[in-house]
Amino acid sequence: MSSILPLLLFVTVATFTPGGATMLATASGGRFGFARSIPLMLGIAIALASLAAVAALGLGKLLLAIPALQTTVKAIGSAYLLWLAWRIARSGSPNAGAGPAQPVTLMSGILLLWLNPKSWAMTVGAAASFALLASSPSRLAMLLGTAFGLAACVSLALWCALGMLLARLFRTPLHWRILNLVMGVLLASSIIPTWR
Repeated sequence: MSSILPLLLFVTVATFTPGGATMLATASGGRFGFARSIPLMLGIAIALASLAAVAALGLGKLLLAIPALQTTVKAIGSAYLLWLAWRIARSGSPNAGAGPAQPVTLMSGILLLWLNPKSWAMTVGAAASFALLASSPSRLAMLLGTAFGLAACVSLALWCALGMLLARLFRTPLHWRILNLVMGVLLASSIIPTWR
């Protein structure tokens, strides 16, 4: 168990720190509530778990070995996150009719993570750092997939709950406008580290 503690610490820090997925969960919780945000959170958790498993199996090395593929994934992922950030920033209060009328879907949550270069770097880094915890790539894939998937579920649920709490505090259209603008800017700024 002591050999797995560093992995658990890494996964906890990686999934709980603010980023594109957590900001999106927060915004969704504030706008749509917890139950309607479950498909988004589940999509992100499934994607992160599968991404960690793929990285453990070695397929993530392909992305790192082909710079043109990296740039393509960065560009597509950044464009998608900027589009989501724009929609969030322009929305008003949940009942104002402005902004997205429906929460992000399960498939969109999966795509969000699979196109996020930060997620690839994080999971490939974890696979390389913790490869000795398992006796085979498939066992490492199961270990990393489970750890990242469970941690993402807990993290996203807490960020979504924070969004719901913020929604209770914000009563006026101006409050909502400010909150949505801040969430949009934070989501857009989460792209910056991937281009450094």
